[in-house]
Amino acid sequence: EVQLVESGGGSVQAGGSLRLSCAASGVNTNTNSMGWFRQAPGKEREGVAAMTPRGGTTYYADSVKGRFTISQDNAGTTVYLQMNSLKPEDTAMYYCAAVRFFRRRWSDDEYKYWGQGTQVTVSS
Repeated sequence: EVQLVESGGGSVQAGGSLRLSCAASGVNTNTNSMGWFRQAPGKEREGVAAMTPRGGTTYYADSVKGRFTISQDNAGTTVYLQMNSLKPEDTAMYYCAAVRFFRRRWSDDEYKYWGQGTQVTVSS
């Protein structure tokens, strides 16, 4: 059984940092592509960061480029999203997702497995 469990969310002031973790079981990030998505109230879910297996290639949405970093541990069991210089507009529920390979990395229906999400709230 595949499980993705996010953690590390919380409340922070604008300009602060958070590191989200996604613990993966039943799927290994050395052989799967991973994505981080977010959904704010009243908005559609959007992709913010993605990586190919082993973190070979990383991708970022324009809105987070230069501020967020996706990475993984060597064992392939945890994916991270380091978020710096946070803004109020980054407030959302953040989800990690996995798929063997993606073609459309920002399309959430590409991903086969999803976590339950972790809330990030950034105050001004």
